Amino acid sequence: MSDDIAVSGHVPARVPAAPAVLRLRGRTFDAGHPAVMAIVNRTPDSFWSGSRHADLDSALDALDEAVARGADIVDVGGVRAGQEGPVVTAREEVERVVPFLAKARDRHPDLVLSLDTWRAEVAREAAQEAGIDLVNDTWAGHDRDLVHVAAQIGAGYVVSHTGGLPPRTDPVGVTYPPEPLGVVADALRTLRDGAARAVDAGVPAERVLVDPTLDFGKTTAHSLTLLRHTEAVVALGFPVLQALSRKDFVGETLDLPADDRLEGTLAATAVAAWLGATVFRAHDVRATRRVVDMVASIRGDRPAAVNVRGVPA
Repeated sequence: MSDDIAVSGHVPARVPAAPAVLRLRGRTFDAGHPAVMAIVNRTPDSFWSGSRHADLDSALDALDEAVARGADIVDVGGVRAGQEGPVVTAREEVERVVPFLAKARDRHPDLVLSLDTWRAEVAREAAQEAGIDLVNDTWAGHDRDLVHVAAQIGAGYVVSHTGGLPPRTDPVGVTYPPEPLGVVADALRTLRDGAARAVDAGVPAERVLVDPTLDFGKTTAHSLTLLRHTEAVVALGFPVLQALSRKDFVGETLDLPADDRLEGTLAATAVAAWLGATVFRAHDVRATRRVVDMVASIRGDRPAAVNVRGVPA
């Protein structure tokens, strides 16, 4: 501690700027109220066995458990993200996600429901049959109509960055010159432009999320670089979604399989939360809820839940 600090009693703290506010289904998420987005995959082949819920009853049980453990949003997907596994047609995707979404709405009327899809026709039918609050376009506008569907149905929209790769492409030998920060410049440009397109399409800015989309179109080095530059993504002025849970960049960093990536995921989550991310897509809901709430309190954005020891004067 310097002499000046010792005399003044003032310790300067470098806390990153507060993120933009996200509003979905009448709920507000911000620095003091970060959102946990639970994952329910209606697939038999998701990369982590714990998120495979091809059976409808299993998926509904997972939904109820996620809500009980603190999920604010549930993100429902019908197609594995990577290139492994069979081709899934749009009709098959609809048959996987729509019945679940309809039952989810009945069971939890106030829950924010998100659909993970890159296909406009799937989002349109899901909206008609079940109602959705957020379109999670994980493949960066591959279907140019998808953002317009989000606007038409009054849903939020997630802008992602995949380096230009088409859906279900695993990155091999991807580069973003000049390294090592080329990936940051590319992601910021893509997310800024995608968010502007979403607003122009009619999605309110407070319902536009930007996601640097770690692992998608990126090496592990790229993902780690983007994670440590989360604050630059926050500075774009839109709420930031970080989808970190048990991903390959965690596995490669620690040389661990998906089953053993929880601690690495939570470390990455704490860093992203400190740097201003607002929404955290997670397989492990309870652990993620506790981490992001704790970080929000460390930042000074959330009061302690109880104060048995008393509160400062």
